[in-house]
Amino acid sequence: MSNHFSAANLKHPGDDARLDLTDLFVFAAPDNPDRTVLIMNANPFTKGNGFHPDAVYRFNIDNDGDALADVAFSFTFSQPQDGRQTATAYYATGNQAQSREPRGDVLIEATPVGLDATATPVQAGPCRLFVGQRSDPFFADADGVLHWLVDGQQGSFQWTGTDTFAGANVLSIAVEAPNDLLGPGPTIGAWITTSLRRDGTLVPMDREGNPSFNPILNPNAIKDQFNATDPVDDVKNYLQPLSQTLQQHGYPPDEATAAARTLLPDILHYDRTMPAHYPNGRVMTDDVFSARMIFMVHGQATPQGVRPHDDLTAAFPFLGTPNP
Repeated sequence: MSNHFSAANLKHPGDDARLDLTDLFVFAAPDNPDRTVLIMNANPFTKGNGFHPDAVYRFNIDNDGDALADVAFSFTFSQPQDGRQTATAYYATGNQAQSREPRGDVLIEATPVGLDATATPVQAGPCRLFVGQRSDPFFADADGVLHWLVDGQQGSFQWTGTDTFAGANVLSIAVEAPNDLLGPGPTIGAWITTSLRRDGTLVPMDREGNPSFNPILNPNAIKDQFNATDPVDDVKNYLQPLSQTLQQHGYPPDEATAAARTLLPDILHYDRTMPAHYPNGRVMTDDVFSARMIFMVHGQATPQGVRPHDDLTAAFPFLGTPNP
C-alpha cells in the first residue's frame, strides 16, 4: 500500500473509503518547469458515491522548513445527487493556510466532478484543476509483503508478480500551479489531509507525505493517532516507535534513529531545481513500494516484479482514464 487502508487493522479512516488518501504526487509540469503539479488520490477501489460532502480535502505546502503549512489548496464537495457532484477550491496563505477550515480565495466554485471517463481539466484563476475519477496509478505486489509479514522470515518477501492495484480506480484532485503560488524558494514540502466535519468541527481523519509510511511502518496501535496529528509534532511523537520498528527489522539502534529521521516529519520534500523522483517529489512511475520495503528491512530484500501502469497519459492530469 502507498497510503491505502491507512487506519488501524488496514481499514479506512473513519471506516469510510472516501476519507482514505491513497497517494500524493509532486513534480514539475512537463511543458513548463515554472509550474508544479500536485495530485492527491483518495477512495481505494472507488467505494461510495463521489467525494465526502462533509469533508475538506487539502494540499498543505511548507515553504520555509518549519513543518507548518504556508500555502493550502482546499477542496469541498456538494452532496452527490443523481450521479452528479460539484467541487469548490480555495487557495490560502499564511495563518489561513494553517486552519483546517477552507479559507482564502475561492479559485473556482461549484465546478462539476467527473465521476466517469468524460471529466476534463478546468481553468481556475492561475491554476489548472482536475477533479474526478481516474485509474489508480499505484502499483504494488501487496500479497508478497503480506506473506512476509505472516511468515516472519527476515528479508524474504515472497513476491507473487501480481499487481494488487491493477484495474483499480480512485478519486483524484490535481492542481497545476505557478511556482510562485507555492513559495519563493526552490524547495517546498507537501502533505495531504482529509478532515471531516463532526458537530460543527473539522476533525482530522487521514494524512500522507511519504508513500507507504503509515500503513507499513507505523505500529497498528498508533496508526489512527498518527492520522489525527500534524507533521510539526512528528519527531516528538513518533521518532521512538518508528526507530523501534526499524530495529525489529534489522537496524542497529543508532542507524534506526537516523533512518527514522529521514521520514519525520512526514512531509514529501521537493527541490524544484532537480528532477522529480522520490524522495525528491514523486512521479507515477516511481517504484515507491519496493523502496519502502527495502528501506524497512535494512536493504535485505529485492525489488518487486510488477511495473508501472501503462495507462498513464502525457497530458494533465496524467492519470489514466477510469477502468471499467
